[in-house]
Amino acid sequence: MSRAMWVAALVALMGVSSRAQAPQVPLFTFVSPDAAAGWQAVNDGVMGGVSDGRFRITERQTLEFYGTLSLENNGGFASVRSRPRTLGLQAGDTIVSRVRGDGREYQLNLYTSRQMRAWSYRAPVPTRPGEWIEVAIPLDRFEATSFGQVVRGVGPIDPRNITSIGFLLAEKTPGPFVLEVAWVRALRVQLHRVDRRER
Repeated sequence: MSRAMWVAALVALMGVSSRAQAPQVPLFTFVSPDAAAGWQAVNDGVMGGVSDGRFRITERQTLEFYGTLSLENNGGFASVRSRPRTLGLQAGDTIVSRVRGDGREYQLNLYTSRQMRAWSYRAPVPTRPGEWIEVAIPLDRFEATSFGQVVRGVGPIDPRNITSIGFLLAEKTPGPFVLEVAWVRALRVQLHRVDRRER
């Protein structure tokens, strides 16, 4: 997804909310004592790398994804993702997340029930150092990827198949990183269906 497409996604959020006052459906919050049990870290160690990505639930009731990115041993990524479960996403939804980062560009990943290795749908999440922002990305703006490469000729993601959401850092810049997530929600647009009798 290009930077222009990401900007369009943010503009889309403002337009949708002003036109239809679409409800926001909570997907993930971090207020319960067992919130950490629903998440896991997956790093490039699965491919021989040595990046160290971890997460914790903070006293501010946020998820903090942090660690050190390394390019050694052909590595270069660290991630945190929710454990698979039915999310109940629908066509027309926009994923909205409130994040505070370190200026790096992260990726928001959507994982499906399809059993394909290293497969996800991905969109960029730019951050501003130390500043809370809300990033909104419509489901149809996510691109299919395998081993980090865009897969062409694949249709849009089927919301019914999405079972997990995650944040990934795969910049080619080694060093420490930190991304804090306050919540993840779905902005739900009620698609208008034209009654045949109205035609």
